[in-house]
Amino acid sequence: MNIIPIKRSRTNVVFGGVIAGLCEKWGWNPTVGRLLYVVLTLTSWFAGIPVYLVLWLLMGKPE
Repeated sequence: MNIIPIKRSRTNVVFGGVIAGLCEKWGWNPTVGRLLYVVLTLTSWFAGIPVYLVLWLLMGKPE
């Protein structure tokens, strides 16, 4: 099921390749993307783990 037209990363994977897939789509550095995601997750207004899991389920598998 590929609801979001962005694929998870095949080569740059830490957990599921979600953040790296987003970074590859927009040409960002995956390390910076991951650090930004962790900072946002540690704030009280961003539910990082549930958002990551939903993105993991909705994003296409790497080919």
